[in-house]
Amino acid sequence: MTAIQKKAHNPIAHLTAADIEELGRELDAIRDRVLASRGEADAAYIRKVITTQRRLELGSRAVLLFSLFPPAWVVGTLGLAVAKILENMEIGHNVLHGQYDFMRDPKIHSTTWEWDHVSPAEQWKHSHNQLHHTYTNVLGKDNDLGYGIMRVDEDQPWHPVHLGQPLWNLVNACFFEYGIAAYDLELGRNLRKGRHKAPEFRARARAVGRKIRRQFLKDYVIHPLLSGPSFLSTLAATFTANLIRNLWSHSVIMCGHFPEGVETFEKTSIEGETRGEWYLRQMLGSANISGSRLLHIMTGNLSFQIEHHLFPDLPSCRYSEVAPEVRALFARYGLTYTTGALPKQVASAWWKVIRLSLPNRATEPPAAVSAPSAAEPQERTEALATSSA
Repeated sequence: MTAIQKKAHNPIAHLTAADIEELGRELDAIRDRVLASRGEADAAYIRKVITTQRRLELGSRAVLLFSLFPPAWVVGTLGLAVAKILENMEIGHNVLHGQYDFMRDPKIHSTTWEWDHVSPAEQWKHSHNQLHHTYTNVLGKDNDLGYGIMRVDEDQPWHPVHLGQPLWNLVNACFFEYGIAAYDLELGRNLRKGRHKAPEFRARARAVGRKIRRQFLKDYVIHPLLSGPSFLSTLAATFTANLIRNLWSHSVIMCGHFPEGVETFEKTSIEGETRGEWYLRQMLGSANISGSRLLHIMTGNLSFQIEHHLFPDLPSCRYSEVAPEVRALFARYGLTYTTGALPKQVASAWWKVIRLSLPNRATEPPAAVSAPSAAEPQERTEALATSSA
């Protein structure tokens, strides 16, 4: 085992390897039970949400035909923003996860759905479903962790360029869908390594370009033109609706991955990772948002981010059902279930972005925790997690 220097805080030091594997078996049992019970109620739920979203979008766009009048502008803009949030969060994100593939409906299926977003569905599924959910909060492996533009852990070397990360995080929030498209392309990495001329990258970049053109044509050309004399006000309304959607989506994602108390992990900590250890990493690397049923729907049920990371293929409407059981497991195994109201979680995530834009305080212990080999299960358990706080 490589010599390591551990942080003072180790949230799983009290767990044995046997504890972790038993935890994994209990979570498997919850997942299997819900998978076996999927049926018409789940199908009816997603169909109802899709119908509601489409009616809201069409109605809002109709109102915006008269956006020259301020009341119509306000109502149409807010309605369109809510419709776009619903489409991206509760519908697009969850359908593309394959949560409703069991319905065998070709119109509501992860292989056929294309969402109201500039990132093509196929590229997003690769970067999100395959990479993010496999390597959740693993530094250098999970592109969602800071989107490659932010310092997200004290163990990451500080550079003066990080002083600007609150600003570019704000810019990323305002144009979040474009930021997601760029990171789905791994744009920065491919440019740095000179891969931008590779045929595969160019093909993917062309796909993103086509999707951006379609989205731009729909939102900023066709719909405003249909508004006639209300062209400019409809253009402004659509831009505002997209801005609201981007800020909301960014805030929800930040709350799920970046508040204080969420852990990050070294690459070595997942070498030979067991099923139980994977589950534990999801539990430690995620945070929830407390709130009403309406808030849960508007977040795409990513307010149950812990449950989503444990069970990404379960229908999103079932997360509220399993959350009490998951929370009870946290308590039984002596783990902290990180949750809080939306304002609290947003403030916590932003404070972390600001705090990590500055150099570490001299009193903070330098520590990079990596995992020992699978042959040393107890020591591996003690070294699995690294604290981000």
